[in-house]
Amino acid sequence: MTGPDPSSLINDLLAGDAPFALIARDHATVEVLTGTVVDVELLADIPLVDADGAPREVLALVPFRQVRERGFVCHDDGAPLRCLVIEERMPLPRAEVMASLPSAPVALQDAGFDIDDEAYADIVRRVIADEIGRGEGANFVIRRDFVAGVDADPRVAALTWFRALLEHEKGAYWTFAVVTPGHVAVGASPEAHVSARDGIVTMNPISGTFRHPQGGATAETLAEFLRSTKETEELFMVVDEELKMMSAVCSDGGRITGPHLKEMSRLTHTEYMLRGRSTLDPRDILRETMFAPTVTGSPMQNACTVIARHETTPRGYYSGVAALFTPNGAIEGPTHDLDAPILIRTAYLVDGRLRVPVGATLVRHSDPYGEVGETHGKAAGVLGAIGAIPRDVPALPADADPDAPVAERRPLAEDPAIAELLASRNERLAPFWMNPQDPDGTGPFAGRTALVVDAEDRFTTMLAHQLRHLGLDARIVHWSEVTDAELDAADLVVSGPGPGDPRDDSPRMAAMRHVVGRRRAAGAPLLAVCLSHQILADSLGIDLRPLARPHQGLQKTVDVFGEPASIGFYNTFTARAPEATPEEVEIAADAETGDVYALRGPGFASVQGHLESILSRDGMRTLERLIAHVL
Repeated sequence: MTGPDPSSLINDLLAGDAPFALIARDHATVEVLTGTVVDVELLADIPLVDADGAPREVLALVPFRQVRERGFVCHDDGAPLRCLVIEERMPLPRAEVMASLPSAPVALQDAGFDIDDEAYADIVRRVIADEIGRGEGANFVIRRDFVAGVDADPRVAALTWFRALLEHEKGAYWTFAVVTPGHVAVGASPEAHVSARDGIVTMNPISGTFRHPQGGATAETLAEFLRSTKETEELFMVVDEELKMMSAVCSDGGRITGPHLKEMSRLTHTEYMLRGRSTLDPRDILRETMFAPTVTGSPMQNACTVIARHETTPRGYYSGVAALFTPNGAIEGPTHDLDAPILIRTAYLVDGRLRVPVGATLVRHSDPYGEVGETHGKAAGVLGAIGAIPRDVPALPADADPDAPVAERRPLAEDPAIAELLASRNERLAPFWMNPQDPDGTGPFAGRTALVVDAEDRFTTMLAHQLRHLGLDARIVHWSEVTDAELDAADLVVSGPGPGDPRDDSPRMAAMRHVVGRRRAAGAPLLAVCLSHQILADSLGIDLRPLARPHQGLQKTVDVFGEPASIGFYNTFTARAPEATPEEVEIAADAETGDVYALRGPGFASVQGHLESILSRDGMRTLERLIAHVL
C-alpha cells in the first residue's frame, strides 16, 4: 500500500486545526478522512453533491434529536447534524498508523456517574411499573453518563484513545475518531445500525450483554447467559422492532439470518442480521430507521416519549449514528452507498469534559440492580478499552482492568454446545421471516384492497407486508390522517396495534374507536389487532382489564377457533371473557383466566397477539384464516 508517511500525517493532524476522521473497518487498514465541516438541519440536507451536481463522499454525525424529523419527542440540545465533506481519503496500514499514534495515558479527574446507582435503580423500577406496566411499550433503554474532567489537548486525547481502541478492543464494527471544531467522538461501535450497498439494505440488531468475568469468558459461563429468558426475549423484541423498519424501506420486507455471537474484548452480545432490497435514497433509509430499538426501545415513537420522561438531560449523539455516504458510480437509482454504525461504546470530549453514555434495556423481567450492573459493565468496557479507567474511582468494578490476563481461546461460537444453544433459538421463530419472501400479488386474496390504520406502532409495516404476501393491495395510513372515505372504500380495514390504555379518552383512542365503530356499523370487513382488538371487545360489551404481569414479547400457544396457534403477545391489557357471550360473536379465550385471544362475528375478526411478529410461528396461517372469515 502506498500513500503518505503515517508518522508525518499524524503529526500534521496533531499540530493543525483542520477537522478529520480516522476509521478502522477491517484488520489491515485505517482510513484517514479530511475535508470541511458543514452543519445542516435535516437529513435531506446532507450535501451528497457539489455545486455542479457531482457526487461527493460525506461522513455525517447524526444526533438523537433528529428523531424530530419523524415527529417524535426528545430533549432538544441543538446538537448539530454535522457533516464532514470529504476532500481526501487516505487508506493507511493499520500497524503503521498505530505505531505513529500517541500512547501516554490520558488522566481523568473527578470521575463518576452523573446518576448514582440507587437513583438509576429507582428509574428502572418506575419504568417497569409505570411504562411497561401501563402498556406504553415492550422495552425501553434509559441511559446514564460516566463523566470526568480531561486536561489533555483534545486532539492528543482523541488519537491516544483511538490507538488504545485499535490495540485493546476486538470485534468492533467500526473503530473511529472524529475530531471537528469543539467536539471529539472516539469509539468502537459493535453494531451496524443500517447499511445499503447495491440495493441491499442490512440491519444488525444486537441485544443481550454478557460481561466477561475476570480471566475471560468460558463456554460454561456464556451458556448460562444464553439460557436467560430475559436476554433471549430482549433480542427477539429488538428484531421485531427492526423488522418494522425493514418492512418500511424494503420491497421484500426483510429476511432474518442468525443468531450469531458478537465477541468483543470485554463483552459478548447476541445478534441477528436482517437483509432486504430497496431503491430508496440512503438518506430516506436513514430517516425511516431512526433509531435502533437496541438503544431506544419499542414501539419507537412511544420509546422516545418514555426516554424524555425519565432522562433529564439530552442525549447528544448517543444512540444516533455515524453515517458514511460513499458515491457508488450508479447512473440510475441511489448514487451513494450507506454505512452507518450506532453511536454507542463511544466517548465524547467537549470543553475539557469527557462523557461516556451507557444504557440498559429494561423489560418486564428486569432486575433493577442487574440493570445497574449492566451500565457499569458497558462503561467499564469503553473506559478500559481506551485505557482511561481511573484507579481511584470505586464506581467501576476492579475486574474491568484492561491489563488483567485473559487466556487464549478459540471463538466461543465454535463450541458445539454454544452453537446448539444459539441455533435452538430459531425453533421459536416464524418461518415466514426466516425464508426469502417477495410479494408478487398472486396470493389467495389477490385483487382486494386493504387499508391498515396505524395507531403508533409500526408493526403495521410488517402486517402490510404480510397482507401483500397474501395478495392484498395494502396501504398504511396514520390514525390522525385517515378519512371516512378511505375507510368506506377499502375491501378490508385492518385496525392496528398501538401503545397505551384502551380505556382512556385520548384523541388517538377516540380515532381508533371511530375506525372500529364505522366498519362494524357498515357491516364491512374489519380485522382488529392488539389494541384495536381490545377496542372491539369493549364495543361488544366485553370487560377490559390490566394483566397481572404484562405480556411483552411473550410467546404462547393458544386455541384460535379450534386450531392451536403459536403467537407472540405484546399486551398489558386484556379483554376478559364474559359469562354470556354476545349474540353472533365467537370468543377464543383461555379456559382458566378468561383472557380473550380472538373474536369473530359477522364481517369482523380480531386477535390479541401480533400475527406479524417473529414470535408468531403460526402467524401467517392464522392471519389467512381470519381474513378469509371477514371477507
